[in-house]
Amino acid sequence: MRITQGMIAKNSLRYISSSYGKLDQLQSQIASGKKITKASDDPIVAMKSLKYNTQLSQVKQYQSNASQAFTWLENTETNITEATDVMGKIRELAVKAENSTNGDAELQAIGVEVGQLKEQLIQIANTQVNGRYIFNGTNSDVAPIVESGGVYTYNFESYTSTSDVNVNVSSNATLKVNSNPISAFGGQLGNGQNVFEMIDSLETALKSGSLGGMTTILSDIDQFTNTMSAERSDVGARYNRLELINTRLNVQEETATKVLSDNEDVELEKVISDFVTQQSVHRASLSVNAKIVQPTLIDFLR
Repeated sequence: MRITQGMIAKNSLRYISSSYGKLDQLQSQIASGKKITKASDDPIVAMKSLKYNTQLSQVKQYQSNASQAFTWLENTETNITEATDVMGKIRELAVKAENSTNGDAELQAIGVEVGQLKEQLIQIANTQVNGRYIFNGTNSDVAPIVESGGVYTYNFESYTSTSDVNVNVSSNATLKVNSNPISAFGGQLGNGQNVFEMIDSLETALKSGSLGGMTTILSDIDQFTNTMSAERSDVGARYNRLELINTRLNVQEETATKVLSDNEDVELEKVISDFVTQQSVHRASLSVNAKIVQPTLIDFLR
């Protein structure tokens, strides 16, 4: 077959164009750090990247959920601990009031202090985090305790298990992140009183100087305190479990990130080396083709 000048020129242009394409691809990889810039560059890499990105996004969402769960549990445990401390102070005052040497003035002063501790306990019950009441479950826009004209409404007493705040912290785990407010504040006595009503009765008795049945009062305080401590332990156990889940999520994120990087990230040193080599090949190709493909008829006849 006769090789014509036109065939030589056409093939030369094709090879030079191919060389430019390789240079462009390598330059894009250096600039982006990625093996591909569009799916058509390598459909298999693109398909795997989509799958790995989806997995990584799921893990990050679970981490975000876990962060919210930590906020709920940390604040809940802190406030129940503070409430337990308040109950301890109220017990100390009750023991102090039991002393027969106290006169009406002393009992009145103790009653005032008990009243202040009751208000502190109510403030704890109405704790808000990010504008949400953490001791009323999913009814977080309703204050657990509302006071109007000296009359208290205890909304938290209508709490049921359907009001639990559950957070999806992994593909197969959902964790309750709130506390049952009825348990968090000691439950109820046999006469139906909650802790706030009991303290209110104690305050009234102290201020009126008609204190009696202190043994029963101390027993009631202990009952409330024990129930609150048990709830705090439950919250702590769930917090420990959440820490384990979060540790596993961090490992999963690290693994997913590495797999994704291995799939789509380039080895920069190798790509730069290939780019330099391709530049040399390209320059040599241009130089050789400049001699083979004669630019003019005079050169062709020479």
